Amino acid sequence: MTKIGGIVVHRRSFFSVLALASLAMAALASSAQQGSDPGSTLKLRAETTLVLIPVSVTDASNRYVLGLERQDFHIFEDGTEQKVTQFSGEDAPLSVGLLVDTSGSMGEKINISRQAVTQFLKTMNSKDEAFLIEFSDRADLAVGFTSHSADIEEKLGSVESQGLTALLDAVHLGLSQMKTAMNPRKALLIISDGGDNNSRYSAAEIKDLVREADVQIYAMGVFEPFASFVLGAAELSGPRLLSQLAEQTGGRAFAATRSSDLPGIATRIGIELRNQYVLAYPPLNQQHNGKYRKVEVKLNQPQGLSPLKARWRLGYYAPAQ
Repeated sequence: MTKIGGIVVHRRSFFSVLALASLAMAALASSAQQGSDPGSTLKLRAETTLVLIPVSVTDASNRYVLGLERQDFHIFEDGTEQKVTQFSGEDAPLSVGLLVDTSGSMGEKINISRQAVTQFLKTMNSKDEAFLIEFSDRADLAVGFTSHSADIEEKLGSVESQGLTALLDAVHLGLSQMKTAMNPRKALLIISDGGDNNSRYSAAEIKDLVREADVQIYAMGVFEPFASFVLGAAELSGPRLLSQLAEQTGGRAFAATRSSDLPGIATRIGIELRNQYVLAYPPLNQQHNGKYRKVEVKLNQPQGLSPLKARWRLGYYAPAQ
């Protein structure tokens, strides 16, 4: 039993459940690979018995709020309140995918991207794992899952910026790679300076996959004020697309006007991932109809203090028959 910030957490019981859920997801993914629908392998969440919802809580000054207890949260699925059976506010192991734009438009910004990755990796723990995807004309898995951050830093150190931007293909590859993750908590971190102009997958297809996947998405990029004079419509839509993907998953998208801000943003994202609550519940709706279910989290607001804000994954797909 561990006490963190006023929260008493039974580590073994809760994270044993998470481990079992992760194993179930891996087994389902393995069997689903034999099917014909490439998106079906991601529709796994409800079949693990428990629905897991990471939640970030901040105050009016955008500071992370710790010390909340299970009774401070209320979770709803399609408008019906659910019973939270497992709860944790502790730092659980993470599986992270780093998606780094190496296209020609990055130019000298590739150097600051390396620094941002280094800063993010400093926030990771020994039980975390990460992989690296580089994308320009195409998306490539540069480093598979590893617990050795030096492997990622070394590979990224030899990258040169060139080519177009297959951002959507990189997200697709990242979601596919996450099927082999060993930790229940998963996140993709995207570093890019614009939108997509060379992917096989459409924005609509990727948005659907993101809704189906059990992965939070965080994004950060440099979008200079003069970019509108040199970029096309697809590239200019980049910030909006990244914001939509992040919001759907309970993550965040950060738009910087100076590349020098990226390392600080990367550290902030790492800290946020280390300061989340995880709520787990068995859904009352046991129908296997393949439909999307909307999730809402409400907080008991503290009396006499400024309102707290919560951010969470907005929903998941139920398993199909």
